[in-house]
Amino acid sequence: MRVAVTGTPGTGKTTATDRVETALNVVHLSDVIDREGLVTGTDEERDTQVVDVDALREWFEGQTDVLVESHLAHELPVDRVVVLRCHPEELERRLRERDEPAATVTENAESEALDVILSAAVDRHGLEHVYEVDATDRTPDEVAAEIARVVAGEREPSAGDVSYIDYL
Repeated sequence: MRVAVTGTPGTGKTTATDRVETALNVVHLSDVIDREGLVTGTDEERDTQVVDVDALREWFEGQTDVLVESHLAHELPVDRVVVLRCHPEELERRLRERDEPAATVTENAESEALDVILSAAVDRHGLEHVYEVDATDRTPDEVAAEIARVVAGEREPSAGDVSYIDYL
């Protein structure tokens, strides 16, 4: 089984996946990208690395029994995709606490309101394989428990249940 946990930066992916009780191997793609050097350059405007997604997919081919976490995880061939969501106002607060640049905070909050990652996950994997989890008012342990339910097959797919369009 291969499960992706994805979402806009700041939704709680890393924290929650570190707390999931599962037999799957938890992999943080940021660690893999750094270790394997899977970058093609730097986005100067955003002050971030540009990931070589094709090379990341190639690396992932040999992975089994894995819970993989990243805002890019939905780009990989997986069986299920958990999309963590967070109200854009709360997301802004979290990103400011991490000292992200104002432009990054705004871009990520707007992306969350527009369902950018959710839409990409559904386009790539289909509604029947995408599970949306609103992490806005949940503790990391509660989010981890929802992820565990998805892994265990105890939860129905739920893409489209969360809307933050009011933010715009």
